[in-house]
Parts: sequence; C-alpha cells; structure tokens
Amino acid sequence: MVARRLLRTGAEALGNILPEHVKVFVVSSQPILDLWGEELFKTLTQLGRLPIILTIPDGESAKRLKTIEKLASSMVAAGADRRSVVIALGGGVVGDVSGFLASVFMRGIPVVQVPTSLVAQVDSAIGGKTGVNLSSGKNLVGTFYQPLAVLVDPEMLSTLPEREYRSGIFEAMKYGVIRNPAIFELMESQRDAILRRDAEVLERLVMECIRIKADVVSVDERESGERRILNFGHTIGHALEAATRYKHLLHGEAVGWGMIAAAAVGRELSITSEELAARIAALVRAYGPLPPVTTKGKRVLQLLQADKKTVGGVPHFILAKEVGRVEVVNTVGEKVVLKAVAEITRPVQT
Repeated sequence: MVARRLLRTGAEALGNILPEHVKVFVVSSQPILDLWGEELFKTLTQLGRLPIILTIPDGESAKRLKTIEKLASSMVAAGADRRSVVIALGGGVVGDVSGFLASVFMRGIPVVQVPTSLVAQVDSAIGGKTGVNLSSGKNLVGTFYQPLAVLVDPEMLSTLPEREYRSGIFEAMKYGVIRNPAIFELMESQRDAILRRDAEVLERLVMECIRIKADVVSVDERESGERRILNFGHTIGHALEAATRYKHLLHGEAVGWGMIAAAAVGRELSITSEELAARIAALVRAYGPLPPVTTKGKRVLQLLQADKKTVGGVPHFILAKEVGRVEVVNTVGEKVVLKAVAEITRPVQT
C-alpha cells in the first residue's frame, strides 16, 4: 500500500506497478472522473499508457451482474487480453465492481485500487473482497481477489460530499471497537478536527484503519475466522440497506445504525456492558445525523437469513466485550434482534 499525493506525484508508484505495453482500463463513475480523472490521465500518459475509460452509474444501483457483463463486453471490444490491467478509480461501489470484473475477466487479470472515498480507503479497497448485489441481499455474488496494489491518497477526501464523508467515518469507527482503543478514543476526543477534515488527524486515522484491516486479512483472507470481526455493525446494517433497496441509507450510515443495534444486542446478552453500549451509541450519534430507520424488525429477520454471515440459518453477530475486543456470537434469538431494531427505530429523546 502506498499513501502519497498519488495523482499528482505518483507516476513513479504507478510506473513500478503497471507493466509496459499493456492495455489499461480505468473503471469509474462520471462524478469521480470529473474530479480526479484528469490528474490520473496525466499520470498514465506520462508513463506512456493511454487509458481506456469505462464508466458505471454512480451509486449502489451499479452493483449488479448486468454491469459486469456490460463492462466485460466493452473490454473485449477494445481488445483486452490477459495482460490488461483494470484501475478502479472511485469509492466502494467502483472498487467492488472493478475487483469482481478483474477477477472473472479471462479468469483473472490484475486490478489496482485507487479509492476516493473514506469508506473505500479504510475498508472496502483493502483485503480483496469483491462483489455485486442481488435483490435478496448485499454482495451475495463475488470473489476473494487481491489487488495488485492499493494506492491511498487522503487528499482525495477533500472533495467528498459531507454526507459521504460522514458515512466513511462510521466504517472507520468499527476498528476502534474491534481492535484498537486508540482509534475509538481519537474519534471521541478529535471529533471537531475529524469533521473539518484536518489533514494530520485524518491521515493518522486512515493509516491506523488500513493497518488493522491488513493485519486481520493477512491472518484470515477468506473470512473463516478472525476476519469476521470486521463485520461489526454489518449484520443488521446490511439488512437495513437491502430493506430499503440501497436507496435510503449510505453503506456507512447503515453500519452506524448496525453498530448501535449490535451494542443493544450485546447488552441484552450481558456481553456488552450498559456503559459500553451507551458509549458506542453516543459516538455514532456524535458523527450524525443519520437518516431515520423505518424498517420493521420482522423484515430485518427475513433479510438476515439471506446474509452471507448467516450459516445454517443462524446469523453471526460481532459483539463488543470492551473497546478493542469483540467476540463472534451465533446464539442471538429473534426476540433480541427485534428489540434491538425497535431501539434504533425509536426517536432519540432530546
């Protein structure tokens, strides 16, 4: 991984990564290309590699199998072969789609991730998970496929819309709960600096999150054990996304609500203390506002059955024992889930 002012001074990094005389396909969305496309194209042109641009719609709706087919057909028409390289320039959606495309095109070609959102920089671009959605659930079709490189430039976060930026903060927050108390404490004490995108604090936060994600993935690439802790807040969070057809909540916002729900589940099972559950909920809400949750508990239960984290009909929850330590629990009853969902749908008392 390389953290540097990538698109302006990163020609050397890309030059070391990209083989000579290969076709380079940049997958992105038009809003991202408008912001950062010119800088990337300049860098690639300096390297003698003229990129071929492939665009996908902006947002979660692009994460469909039909998008993969369309992109692959365009690559064939442009003369792609097994030496071609895909560059994913964008947030989590672009990264997931591009990674999946690269993993299946001609049975696998290299992909370079250039994440432009906070969610992607601290999480989705790291670790090799790729995938698209089905109407029945999120990321149900995908692969584990490690990128050739992940090039992270925190400066790119300066152009993120405020809501997108805050969404990424919730994804970063989980690392403090699951592994590193210093991240949690940093987010408690430096809220104003993080929200104003202070460069020094933000770079520290991003790099600490990347370090944890890389360490966890290196031990458990295919999520058979340790990697499951990265799903803190995602069990109910993914259900909330699917219930609203990925139109009401951004991914990080759903994870934010999912973390509050997970804290409530842990409290009910006497795994998470009352104090810790309140502390987690308070930190999530401190980086709000979050769109209200209107999904009924019974609908969440239905969607949990289709989630990747459900094995043999039993959903797996990641629950906090203390800040920096969690455990995987597969004994959460329906009544506990319903109570947790009721808690996040209840208006906050002011």
